[in-house]
Amino acid sequence: MTTTMSSAIPVGTADVASRMAEIASPSNPSALSQLSQRYRGATVEDLDPPSALSCYPTDPISHALLSAFERDYTHLTVISPSNRALLGYLSIPHLKSLLSSGTVSETDEVSKAMIKFRRKGRVYKVITMDTPLEELEMFFNGEGVQGGGKQEFAVVTDERRRFVLGVATRTDLEEFARRRPA
Repeated sequence: MTTTMSSAIPVGTADVASRMAEIASPSNPSALSQLSQRYRGATVEDLDPPSALSCYPTDPISHALLSAFERDYTHLTVISPSNRALLGYLSIPHLKSLLSSGTVSETDEVSKAMIKFRRKGRVYKVITMDTPLEELEMFFNGEGVQGGGKQEFAVVTDERRRFVLGVATRTDLEEFARRRPA
């Protein structure tokens, strides 16, 4: 069963402010109420997500790998060199499998291994520092995501999606819940 989250904002929507007002009334209140006991009002900001580490599509894969390993990151955002727009991401576990199978080499450009965000006709779940953790968990579980697939990470942006502020992973959320007293 796929549910549509009320906080999904169509790409290119000019009236972001009115859509943001709808976020306060989620479409699946029973699922949120069960999770709200677990997180007790915490937001993505409480996860203290690390800053996003970005690379350009023209960077060599070796540069991206080195950057990720130095900071122990599993996902890098890929941005446009001209306007810093978010183009997609590079999953280091996926990249390792591409390298081991010979599909790509370390001298290839990141664009050959990156996973591109499809923009036409897609609705994206906007994750900000103010997003409640219960909504983040629902996003990781694939609820409200087009195609319904589980997500391993979320790109944290400002409300207007102009700036990438960080990356939150499923592991970050699980670690937060484990540390939090019951």
